[in-house]
Amino acid sequence: MDKNAVNILVCDDDKEIVDAIEIYLSQDGYNIFKAYDGEKAIEIIDKENIHLLIIDIMMPKLDGIRATLKIREHSSIPIIMLSAKSEDSDKILGLNMGADDYITKPFNPLELQARVKSNLRRYTSLGAIGGAGKQVFQVGGLIVNDANKQVTVDGEFVKLTPIEYSILLLLIKNQGKVFSINEIYESIWNEEAIGADNTVAVHIRHIREKIEINPKEPRYVKVVWGVGYKIDAE
Repeated sequence: MDKNAVNILVCDDDKEIVDAIEIYLSQDGYNIFKAYDGEKAIEIIDKENIHLLIIDIMMPKLDGIRATLKIREHSSIPIIMLSAKSEDSDKILGLNMGADDYITKPFNPLELQARVKSNLRRYTSLGAIGGAGKQVFQVGGLIVNDANKQVTVDGEFVKLTPIEYSILLLLIKNQGKVFSINEIYESIWNEEAIGADNTVAVHIRHIREKIEINPKEPRYVKVVWGVGYKIDAE
């Protein structure tokens, strides 16, 4: 993906924050779209080719949580949530609604830039076609084709977010190996795992809901209590 063609939508009812984020990210060559409520954000996403959304949780008209729910009905673009609150409950709520990442205000501009680059890298990889040959990983009816970034279960296509895909690919490429929560977090997010338990657990649950017939009795993504997660070879 040509960086000059990357469109990022920033949505926050605080115009100063939106302007500040625009300044930070414009330095990296991104094209910035701006919105000040969830309704306008959805309108822009419907009209423009947006590659990543940064959205505040608390906003008038339509808040970030409800806007994310609506966006996830038809789009898998990376979503980074902003909030002035630092409690885990707000973070988990955002992830549960479909967000990929979370930043607490006030934030470090360098952290924001790093998270944007990381999420775009995953999204670009997920959308890529081609590469050094066909790479297919299979366990039972679950097939992950890393050449075209497609996942099928019993012949049915499954739509995953970039982070969900990255976690599933990590597990299925290393069948039988147990990954701790910290190992998963550090492998996918490329940063030290501090308080990563809930973040990883939420994404694992989303993966199970999409690929398992009965998520409570998973056939594929299994937990090893006290250790981590794995996909067994068959």
